Amino acid sequence: MAIEIKKICNANVYVDGNSLLGKVDECKLPEVKVTMTEHKVLGMQGKLEFPSGVDKMEATFKWNSLYADVLAKVANPYQAVEVQLRGSLETYGNGGRITQEAVVAYLTGTFTKFPLGGFKQHDNVEAETTMSVTYCKLEIAGKPVIEFDALANIYKADGVDLLADYRTNIGG
Repeated sequence: MAIEIKKICNANVYVDGNSLLGKVDECKLPEVKVTMTEHKVLGMQGKLEFPSGVDKMEATFKWNSLYADVLAKVANPYQAVEVQLRGSLETYGNGGRITQEAVVAYLTGTFTKFPLGGFKQHDNVEAETTMSVTYCKLEIAGKPVIEFDALANIYKADGVDLLADYRTNIGG
């Protein structure tokens, strides 16, 4: 059995469809953390946990300078911003690179932390923004892995809508 190694070594960030190539040093995508509710009743020897929702999500962006055009978009906490992160997932085997597949993350949210920058002699200015995420989707090779929309009560895993019956049951 041959070992395959998967690596993503670089990416590009887009804000509202505009490429930010060379402007973002690092992007930390949100974690989809399921909130669990404990269930304990008389007669049961153990306790159980069941999913009851999704915790708030946030993403962070580390900028390598101050870019007025980008910072102007993220400075308004009342206006949602669409962010897309695109990378290339490369698979390697004993003969070298086997495949390259697109990895695309889509985010929508508002920025909650606005940097004015940090200045230091002989060092580039670094600034970090934080985004409160209301929508996220991850695709690998064009196939949806996960999609969550807090405002529309949508949670999809592997393309399957896990909340379709819930939305019907609550009349929404």
